[in-house]
Amino acid sequence: MSTGFPALIVLRYLTRELIKSWLAISSILLLIIVSGRLIKYLKEAVSGDLSPQFLFAIMGYRMPGFLEMILPLGFFLAILLTYGRLYMDSEMVVLEACGMSRAHLLGCTMVPGVAVMLVVGICSFWLTPWGVENVARIFNVQKAMTEFDTLTPGRFQVLDQGRRVTYAERLSADKSVMTEVFIAQEESTIDGSRGKVSILLADSARLYPDPVSGKRYLLLHNGYRHDVTPGGLEGRVMKYETYGVQMKEREVQPVNKENTLPFADLVGSDHPFREAELQWRVSMPLLIPIIILMALPLARVNPRQGRFFKLFPGILLYLFYLAMLMTARAAIEDGNFSPDVGLWAVHGVFGTMALLMFFAPQLHIILSNIVNKKLRKRLEGMHR
Repeated sequence: MSTGFPALIVLRYLTRELIKSWLAISSILLLIIVSGRLIKYLKEAVSGDLSPQFLFAIMGYRMPGFLEMILPLGFFLAILLTYGRLYMDSEMVVLEACGMSRAHLLGCTMVPGVAVMLVVGICSFWLTPWGVENVARIFNVQKAMTEFDTLTPGRFQVLDQGRRVTYAERLSADKSVMTEVFIAQEESTIDGSRGKVSILLADSARLYPDPVSGKRYLLLHNGYRHDVTPGGLEGRVMKYETYGVQMKEREVQPVNKENTLPFADLVGSDHPFREAELQWRVSMPLLIPIIILMALPLARVNPRQGRFFKLFPGILLYLFYLAMLMTARAAIEDGNFSPDVGLWAVHGVFGTMALLMFFAPQLHIILSNIVNKKLRKRLEGMHR
């Protein structure tokens, strides 16, 4: 195939078709992943385990991590579906008749592939660790919040594995004043058996921060306290006008995880977790050229087979590749696999497999020629 203007036309055509399919497929996959994760966070927000004010911030910070995993799969499927359609419509046959070789097709595919590698690399090296760090910080702040910071009016909130239940009929906008308050707390015993249950009822309550100590108290007004023992007949009832309960404060722990460290801090480290994290970040963009070599032969179909004939085997192969990378990463972290071999061995195995798949027609021709030559020599020897 000539390298003049027609080659540029073919390159632009294939690149445009691949990018369109890649964006469409990646958007669908992203929508599925985000919807599932959003439903999970919404359930936590409704139950009071997660403050609604953090919901969309968490989803935004999670986005680079989603894209890091979705974009390579989306590009792999885009090659299978786009080139499968071209083979079905005989467009690829026309291009091959005009002199387009498998090497030219690989070069045209690598052009958008490099762009995908850059996007995945940016996500893997910088954006995903930045997002994970911010999500961890949000969850630390969430853990440091009291139950009344995440309380939803008109709904019972269960905490401490069911040992504490809190309810408020109405809350003020700043959640500092509440009415019709119900608090039930079960005291834990040394032997793990059920202990005394304290039930607090109040017409209203408000949060009071002590300006001296900085501690926060819940002041309940006009209510009763019931102390009962499950299964027992004895109990105690106390009426009060004002009753104070000190809120349990939790300290925000600093974020210090390997998957939040800058790329420069991972290079040269001999810690297994850091070595595994470094190899994983490099593996994501390195995945792209290998799956391109895999996808090109899988996308070659004839009209009788249909464009989806090799889609399912291709997806299984990709998922197996990804599963092996995850397994190798976990083995490095556990100390069961040498970091010197690490994820590079997985890439080496699948890279070799991809090369064999891509050059299979040439290898078949070479092997056939060798076999034919040997047969021809034997036949000539027999005739002699």
